[in-house]
Amino acid sequence: MVRTVPGRTDRVVVIGAGLAGLATALRLRGAGRDVVVVERGDGPGGRAGRIEQDGYALDTGPSVFTAPEVVADTLAAVGEKLEDRLTLHPLRTSYRAQFADGTHLDVHADPDAFAAEVAALCGPAEADALRRYLADLAELYRLQLDTFIDRNLDSPLDLLGPQLLGLARRGGFRRLSGHVERAFTDDRLRRLFSFQALYAGVSPFRAIAAYAVIAQLDIGAGVWHPEGGIAAVPRALADAAADAGVVFRYGATVAELETSGGRVGAVRLADGERLPADAVVVTADAPHTLVPGLRGPRRPVYSPSCVALHLGVRAPLAGQAHHTISFGAAWQQVFDELTRDGRPMSDPSLLISMPSVTDRGLAPDGGQVLSVVAPTPNLDRRSGGNPDLDWAALAPRYREELLATLEARGFTGVTDAIEVEHMDTPLTWAEQGMAAGTPFALAHTFGQTGPFRPSTLPRRGPENVVLAGSSVQPGVGVPMVLMSGRLAAERITGVVAS
Repeated sequence: MVRTVPGRTDRVVVIGAGLAGLATALRLRGAGRDVVVVERGDGPGGRAGRIEQDGYALDTGPSVFTAPEVVADTLAAVGEKLEDRLTLHPLRTSYRAQFADGTHLDVHADPDAFAAEVAALCGPAEADALRRYLADLAELYRLQLDTFIDRNLDSPLDLLGPQLLGLARRGGFRRLSGHVERAFTDDRLRRLFSFQALYAGVSPFRAIAAYAVIAQLDIGAGVWHPEGGIAAVPRALADAAADAGVVFRYGATVAELETSGGRVGAVRLADGERLPADAVVVTADAPHTLVPGLRGPRRPVYSPSCVALHLGVRAPLAGQAHHTISFGAAWQQVFDELTRDGRPMSDPSLLISMPSVTDRGLAPDGGQVLSVVAPTPNLDRRSGGNPDLDWAALAPRYREELLATLEARGFTGVTDAIEVEHMDTPLTWAEQGMAAGTPFALAHTFGQTGPFRPSTLPRRGPENVVLAGSSVQPGVGVPMVLMSGRLAAERITGVVAS
């Protein structure tokens, strides 16, 4: 039986209009609650930010969109249909994997097309291995979704059942690197199916094999592009919520949660206004800094951070893919640098997104928008990060190195064609209130996964405060954060609001 907020829950204040807060608000409104969303920014989105300048529209948050069924299910909570709010374009090439030896592999959502690519590059035996591995990924995801991911967990005992046994039999608790090495002999495929561990905040040499399922979301199930960019997703959710009766208060900063008798009775804003509340949902990255009596994790391990360079360039960059994973020559060494030594990768692997390939409305004629994400250490020494890195001084030099790497890896002419530019570093993430200077929150180590990750309904602090977002169950990533909104709403309504 899932624990829920006791007592009356008619009026709910949701703090934060990011994806988690929007998903929570939609679920609660669909269940008949009166909902007010408080957001310090001037619009919805949170980390899914947007810069519009000189005809370029740059998404400054997530760049890869998967699992549209989660968005559809969220909108359905208020009777909305996804196709009425968003136009999604499936990408024929989910990623282009670019390797240091000069070869590349186009990853297709269609398994036959993908297998043909693998056969041409790596040989028919590896293509056969690919088909077996994709089938295994789909089964691994099926085993985990209802039991480990899309579910509130209050105790490790909640996991007991045939799914746990099935996961163990499939080697889900072995190391991810070894799991992938047993499946493939070609080192390029091994890298392609293990780099996703970084999305979970851990090296593939430390991650458990259960995290292979991350690859199911983008490689196995495919990648989409929302027309208008990733920022169109929170806008669509916010519009649907507003039309359903959710009240939004933008440009409003929360000063205090007023408590009495172990409950929050009102949310007080910085301008002195009080918003009465029977329950409060907090989506902040470090909720213990806002919620009275709530303790942060005892020994937190945070994910690596990143430098994100967003560009609007007046150059055609013909032949490039929507998403490119550009692998350096080094592999285990750079993960050690990133997660153990507190140093930026000496030979970085990069995620390069150029959504204007698919959506010409994001850039002017003759231009393109690019997003380059380079993993870097976070600012928490206990997590293998480095608080002594002076990013204010380091950023200009790191920018030049990133641009030089882009040029060397085929994005010729980018540097001299830049018209619009924005760069985030661990320092800017920290200034935005993100713990350890990382936008990827708590790492998915074994001790911070499933029932061991902070709960959506903490046992300390006011009894009517619920948490949502990437720092709590189920974890990091757009689909997971949207799921956290459903789990948070369930703690208030007592049923799945859909």
